[in-house]
Amino acid sequence: MATRASMDALIQQCEDVIRYAQDQFKESSLQEHYNNDDYTNALQQLEQTYQDIAKMAHSANGQQRDQLHRMRLQIQQLQNNMILEGQTFRGGDLS
Repeated sequence: MATRASMDALIQQCEDVIRYAQDQFKESSLQEHYNNDDYTNALQQLEQTYQDIAKMAHSANGQQRDQLHRMRLQIQQLQNNMILEGQTFRGGDLS
């Protein structure tokens, strides 16, 4: 079972990364362009946090796994939105 302290630290990391990525996403949407370095960094942090969640889930109990799963879904949704938005800004064709 994952310790309470390790779960709390990971949840805090998730919340911080999500907040940072949302800020980058909003900023890019408002300006109709994005800062490539910050935007890419936000996506990389989301991916690293996603991997950290997957590792923690191996030692988590059922309730902790549910909480991690919800965080993972939030991260995936934000990643998807940012990737699609990035495609739009670069003029990428998604078809």
